[in-house]
Amino acid sequence: KVPPGFDYELYNRNDINKILGPKASCISFKDSACRCFGYMVAKDPSGKAVNALEQHIKNLLCPSTPFFFNTLYDPFREGADFVRGYPFSLREGVPTAVSHGLWLNIPDYDAPTQLVKPLERNTRFVDAVLTIPKGTLFPMCGMNLAFDRDLIGPAMYFGLMGDGQPIGRYDDMWAGWCIKVICDHLGLGVKTGLPYIYHSKASNPFVNLRKEYKGIFWQEEIIPFFQQAVLPKDCTTVQKCYVELAKQVKEKLSKVDPYFDKLADAMVTWIKAWDELNPPTAGSVPNGKAA
Repeated sequence: KVPPGFDYELYNRNDINKILGPKASCISFKDSACRCFGYMVAKDPSGKAVNALEQHIKNLLCPSTPFFFNTLYDPFREGADFVRGYPFSLREGVPTAVSHGLWLNIPDYDAPTQLVKPLERNTRFVDAVLTIPKGTLFPMCGMNLAFDRDLIGPAMYFGLMGDGQPIGRYDDMWAGWCIKVICDHLGLGVKTGLPYIYHSKASNPFVNLRKEYKGIFWQEEIIPFFQQAVLPKDCTTVQKCYVELAKQVKEKLSKVDPYFDKLADAMVTWIKAWDELNPPTAGSVPNGKAA
């Protein structure tokens, strides 16, 4: 049920196939990863980015400080500032590309943790927003997420998950690892903290374990891959960065499982589909360092 006051379009798999044609192969089936299709087509009638909740908007409109950690969290919030010893040359900050919110009540746990802590609930509300430092990865959850579509939209691909794939429930985390490497390269920021949402429906841990099983093993090689990933200087847009990242996935992760070879191809297909549905308009400014 969509609350009053919101304008929306509803797409099903037939719509995706019709719009993307052969490129629909890069969109997951029967998995939450399919939500990234909405990121590809989401616009209001004027072509502007879709509205988000007020706190997410505040996060995205406020600079990030990924190059030096401020111990008072976000120095741009009312009542805070840069602490003594913070370099003045870095106080202007950088554009914020991603706003990652948190959860009250049911935590976002993996299946093994769900099984050993079935009754655990998060009741602690922390009134804070902070910038994730450069060079630090994070487990992104897509349940409470906003992003600047112009700055990072082409990298918000949730991978091949779910039906017909050997893995699930790693869709948003895969996107998070990719966007963090790209944001670090392009000098963009990622914020986490407020806003909180109340998460009231726990997913089945046994079903989740089946979906996550291979990912639990694979992540021990996937995460070091992203930690060591380096993008060349000529990658000056998100699209160029993402295609380069897909190339490195194919070169270095295919040895883990043939699935990553297929995922790398889907990443390239995703960029082609994105550019096809989102052609640059007259006067538009490219994302990344070229801006």
